[in-house]
Amino acid sequence: MQQHHRSPLASRLKRGRVPFLAVGTAAALLLTGCSTASGSAPDPSASTSADPQSRITLTYDGGLLVLDAASLEVVGDLPLDGFNRVNAAGDGRHVLVTTTKGFQVLDTGTWTDEDGTSKQADPVLTDLVFPADTAGHVVRHADKTILFADGSGDTTIFDSADLLEATDELPETETIPSEAAHHGVAIELEDGTVLSTIGTPDARTGVRVLDDSRTEIARNEQCPSVHGEGTVKDEVVVFGCSDGVLVYDSGVFTKIQAPDAYGRTGNQYVSETSSIAVGDYNSDPDAEGYDLRQLAFTDAVAKTTKIVDLPEGVGYTWRDVARGPNDEVIVLGNDGSLHILDEQTGAVTDTIEVIDAWEPPAEWQDAHPALVVQDGVAYVTDPATTSIHAVDLASGDITTGELPGVPNEIAVVTG
Repeated sequence: MQQHHRSPLASRLKRGRVPFLAVGTAAALLLTGCSTASGSAPDPSASTSADPQSRITLTYDGGLLVLDAASLEVVGDLPLDGFNRVNAAGDGRHVLVTTTKGFQVLDTGTWTDEDGTSKQADPVLTDLVFPADTAGHVVRHADKTILFADGSGDTTIFDSADLLEATDELPETETIPSEAAHHGVAIELEDGTVLSTIGTPDARTGVRVLDDSRTEIARNEQCPSVHGEGTVKDEVVVFGCSDGVLVYDSGVFTKIQAPDAYGRTGNQYVSETSSIAVGDYNSDPDAEGYDLRQLAFTDAVAKTTKIVDLPEGVGYTWRDVARGPNDEVIVLGNDGSLHILDEQTGAVTDTIEVIDAWEPPAEWQDAHPALVVQDGVAYVTDPATTSIHAVDLASGDITTGELPGVPNEIAVVTG
């Protein structure tokens, strides 16, 4: 493995690490014993505090862990078989767990009442499930949560806030069918317009546009292997293609070709205050895409894309990119460091060493380090040491919590 040198600032930050050992295995098992695997919402009178309390949900082989985001203490260990994925539901309280039934609702037990009081209770994996044949992408935008079922092509939409009141039944939803089942994604804009991918189980080709009456008003099929979406400033939407990106801006599609004959962009990492969309990028059609070395920076105003190289020897996966509080681009490299990139130039402006170097996964489902940024804190999972780290991006201070299981997927709710 090639050695990488810390920047002077990174060296100082590393020495300033403040370890915090969260609840250990025995205590976590005790939590498991008193947790509820299914049921309705917990008692809201459990505890209160002045400010919203964020919580983290992690998957591991055999269950879900819920952590207090400030202390990294384990507050819930919920058994659940299978390979499960997690996404924040968009209401600040719930997480949608991808299971064989669909999108199952996890109440993380943290929320803020209308009077501004923050409340906490034990996490509960409820019996509520948004049915889906092969549950896939979850998108949160314009106070809506949009779910896509790959096995049917159905899009399910609901008001994110309505889930807060859903204790015994699901909120009211809208279902929009696709022309054919495919691994897809959809988004609803503020004016009610819906953009949804086009495809079949064998091929994906582009995006269609439905107005608020769900009548198709436009489509573009120049986006092979369309995957992922991101909405940037002024509701410009960017989709990844295997030969570039497709941009939707005020009713008009623009295809931006990749500089390489094969230049696949999959996921988009965006901020609604920036016009720059950042996508993962792979120019090798024979590569699996789990050890990426470049990023695609798309200017949604200029309708241009430039490819940015990471530092020599540094790779990442789709789980390892996020946007920071000032729209900066943050990459968790397989050298174990957070690399902070300027969103305009792509230049590395800072490096923070967090974990040991790690190898790319053999399969995408395999546990490997993941990154989520929330409220100026970068949360980094470390399967090799069964731990999680919280990095204050302003000070560089690092808090570490030990876990009772090897972390895989991660989602954060704001409370």
